[in-house]
Amino acid sequence: MSKGPEELSDERGSRVNWRVFIVASLIILAFSVWAMMMPDTAQSTMKSAVDWIAENLGWFYVVTVTVVIGFVLWVAFSKEGSVRLGPDHSRPQYNLFTWVAMLFAAGVGIDMLFYSVTGPITQYLHPVNASPESAAAAQDAVVWTMFHYGIAGWSMYSLLGMAMGYFAYRWGMPLSIRAVLYPLLGKRVRGATGDVIDIFALVGTVFGVATSMGIGVVLLNVGFATLFGLETGLALQIALVIVAVVMTVAACTSGVDKGIRLVSELNLWSCAAMMLYILITGKTAFLLNAMVENIGRFIFTLPERTLSTFAYVDGGSEWMGGWTLFFWAFWLAWGPFVGLFLARISRGRTLREFVIAAITAPVICDFIIVTIFGNSALSEVFNGNDEFAKTAIASPEQGWYDLLEMFPGATFLIGLATLSGLLFYLTSANSGAMVMSNFSSSIPNPEEDGAKWLRIFWALVTAVLTIAMLVAGGVTTMEYATLIFALPVTIIAYLVMASFSKVLRMERAEREGRTRRRRATAAHGG
Repeated sequence: MSKGPEELSDERGSRVNWRVFIVASLIILAFSVWAMMMPDTAQSTMKSAVDWIAENLGWFYVVTVTVVIGFVLWVAFSKEGSVRLGPDHSRPQYNLFTWVAMLFAAGVGIDMLFYSVTGPITQYLHPVNASPESAAAAQDAVVWTMFHYGIAGWSMYSLLGMAMGYFAYRWGMPLSIRAVLYPLLGKRVRGATGDVIDIFALVGTVFGVATSMGIGVVLLNVGFATLFGLETGLALQIALVIVAVVMTVAACTSGVDKGIRLVSELNLWSCAAMMLYILITGKTAFLLNAMVENIGRFIFTLPERTLSTFAYVDGGSEWMGGWTLFFWAFWLAWGPFVGLFLARISRGRTLREFVIAAITAPVICDFIIVTIFGNSALSEVFNGNDEFAKTAIASPEQGWYDLLEMFPGATFLIGLATLSGLLFYLTSANSGAMVMSNFSSSIPNPEEDGAKWLRIFWALVTAVLTIAMLVAGGVTTMEYATLIFALPVTIIAYLVMASFSKVLRMERAEREGRTRRRRATAAHGG
């Protein structure tokens, strides 16, 4: 199982896939012009589409995510879990710490920082299935945010990552989603069908990364204004985008080993330092007690939450659309982007190692961030700080920094938090530019990435798109576009599972055949 079909793996040189590049660029340009020229119409139209999806297809997203979780766990704990992403003799390229750092940095957006504050407060004051400000609401407040940043998203990343990595490093095929679907679609993946798949993946990645950048700039805007006495607003946001894109271009042209690896490790260390500082200087005993209870409640209620649609709860569909379905769609839209990046850094890992690490190590990091920030925020609300609660819900980025100002040595903590936020921002932008260049290229060698000029191009496109949306006040519109592009990704996810199941059955048949031949040889020799 080490060689793919010649029609996909036998090309000699990397090149731009101009059909994917041009069509994706035109879609992004058309959307940007529409959103800027008619912002109100664009936002209302996109919102109507998202509302329709949430109302009519919410169950489909819930089922899809549940199936994906079950599938990746089945792969991890099956006999085929020992299969490597590469030849049987291959070994990992990166050590465990570096690998986990890059897993964490690529798949966690900067939005998690302030959602870790506004999420629990909102769930406490406006719960879906409990009385507001009750003990039951308090117990669930942080757990819901943990759930939304838990194994669902990472299972989607794992599915696409292990499938792309398998076909690239074990079959010698291009590192792309179209290659994964070869067992189902055959030579059609070389033509228009494969191009359509890559176009959806590319446009969804651009919108997803640009949305994260837009959210991130709004957050960093408050941080720099707080630290240096600057005035918050559009001018500072645009300046931050320009500075960040310059840093992104410098890092992404350095490749995975230098730029992305370094930024990812710094990101993990700075985030760990921030969490440790808050844990020590805050209400340590309460935070640790709450963390233990949150994790226990998450584990024991996970099956129920995963399949909950709140069909019998008044306002349940609205809550689902604003929270669970919103996050599920976002993780689905980010799946091709993060999946390809995870595959790119995971050559030599076994399927079992890949899945278990991807749905545990980053999720543990997510849980620590959410429980420490979330319970610190809830503690303030419990003590009657209503003004803080209102700010955290109405302006999550301001609420996040307001919470930091309540700790001793606030200036140091805000500086550390802003650095961590900047690194989250840069890692998403860096890995995003690399993945975009790969989606818009034909690269037969999975160890290579798209051309440097292509990485720079997509970094600039993402930055310009972010600025355009900030100017037009349309970050929410772009967010809606990302969620809509998640719908075709659900179909791709089912196709990937069907295709990957087929090749794993082939792996099993080949392994069993080798075993029978060895036994026959031994018996004959005996």
